Amino acid sequence: MHGMCFTEEHQLFRESLKDFLQKEVVPHIEKWEETGQIESFIWRKFGEMGYFGLATPEEYGGLGLDLFYTIIFIEELQKINSGGFAAAMWAHAYLAMTHLNKNASHEQKKRYLEPSVLGEKIGCLGVTEPFGGSDVAGIRTTAERKGDIYVINGSKTFITNGVYGDYIVLAAKTDPKAGNKGISIFIVDLGSKGVSANKLNKLGWRASDTGELAFDNVEVPATNIIGEEGMGFGFIMEAFALERLIMGVNAHARAEYALEYALQYMDERETFGKPINQYQALRHRLVDLYADMELCKSYNYGVTYKLDKGEYVVKEATISKLKSTKMADEVIYNCLQFLGGYGYIEDYPMARLLRDSRLGPIGGGTSEILKEILSKIIIDKKEYRAPKK
Repeated sequence: MHGMCFTEEHQLFRESLKDFLQKEVVPHIEKWEETGQIESFIWRKFGEMGYFGLATPEEYGGLGLDLFYTIIFIEELQKINSGGFAAAMWAHAYLAMTHLNKNASHEQKKRYLEPSVLGEKIGCLGVTEPFGGSDVAGIRTTAERKGDIYVINGSKTFITNGVYGDYIVLAAKTDPKAGNKGISIFIVDLGSKGVSANKLNKLGWRASDTGELAFDNVEVPATNIIGEEGMGFGFIMEAFALERLIMGVNAHARAEYALEYALQYMDERETFGKPINQYQALRHRLVDLYADMELCKSYNYGVTYKLDKGEYVVKEATISKLKSTKMADEVIYNCLQFLGGYGYIEDYPMARLLRDSRLGPIGGGTSEILKEILSKIIIDKKEYRAPKK
């Protein structure tokens, strides 16, 4: 399966990306993990390399490549062991920019998408609110039309890039009585009057800025609505498939990294005159974990293939995130144990990896919510369809 998905060009891309990350990113990771702020120069370097434009059409400065380039990008970001840095990069390129790529007007793309590809403007996505996460239809943020502006009031939380970003792709109710049919999407400059951000202090993902945002009578030009009023819910649901798949791929990639590290450690670590990879209890546990990782990886590649062909993969992407994130936590929990006392020491990679991985079953839809969505699809035969453009 892996051979089918990746061509020689893909492999060359992976190698050059690995080199770039080792040279340009890894030396700064400890600092960014400590300060919780990623310096702006790295965004521009990613932009110069074209990494933010992998899925953006060429006419807006992107590379217009197939989805497997995106997969390589997010896999390799997991393998430098900063879930926070990785999240900041992919939240910009895929949570915010996906909406611009797919649904923004030509004029909006000129103003927001092109600078995003270059790493000159950094985006985030604002759906989740303090009162309700995955219940998108229940959002309370409102956008009221007044002549040629909208006035926005409300709040969002758990927003990656919400503190140091430049704009937010924001979901708000334009018709509060219409349920999910009353939701619209706006591009809002985070520097606008009335926007305030509070930085959240997290267990893991320390390098990324996760914000709680308040919108107090924020005025946004009517030209900043994406599509038309009432189209927001469909746009969000469509983008969720990619977000869930990305979080599934993140999970198999960090599990693979943990297993590679543990294998190397177990080969070098000796007790009673032999390396610990020779003890049956540890060998068999590691092999079990490795097999679970491989199953998730192949499944995730299969979903990527379908999504790349334009299939609507809400069910498959939801399964990908649900199963892969659970697997990654289990793999990393066990790999920490394989390291013995060193697993518990911050200078070794497993402690951070464990904290960063634990977000997997929480962010982007908790596992519990995902199971409810899958119940509706599998048991209640509910059909989710792509939005009409």
